[in-house]
Amino acid sequence: MMALLDTWRARLDAFPQSALQLLMRFSIFWVFWRSGSLKADNIEQAIGLFRDEYKLPILPPELAAYLGTAVELGAPCLILAGLFTRLATLPLIGLTLTIQFLVYWNDYPSHLLWLAILVFILTRGPGPYSLDAMLFKRRTGK
Repeated sequence: MMALLDTWRARLDAFPQSALQLLMRFSIFWVFWRSGSLKADNIEQAIGLFRDEYKLPILPPELAAYLGTAVELGAPCLILAGLFTRLATLPLIGLTLTIQFLVYWNDYPSHLLWLAILVFILTRGPGPYSLDAMLFKRRTGK
């Protein structure tokens, strides 16, 4: 029985981290891209949401709507492409924390999942299937 468990553990340990990195980049892309696309499709409605539902105490609703939409569309594209990936996670982490603590505090299961993915990408990087990896190889001559 222990030999069987050891065999399965070895197989799971051999699963490539690069596949997980790519999957996580793709997954977090869709979460934020979908939200940003909906806001961009009807920015007036998005401004109304920021004014009437989100009610952020920090920014005026118009600025928050445009800024939030830009972050939700720009940062996920960088993450998906694997370009400036670790840097691109930071505004999404900030956005997620803002949503959690100032807007939808009771949706913490979703926000914890987003944070886990973003922190994994931040700490482990985008992996070898990324523009960051290609640029780093070219710069160092590897």
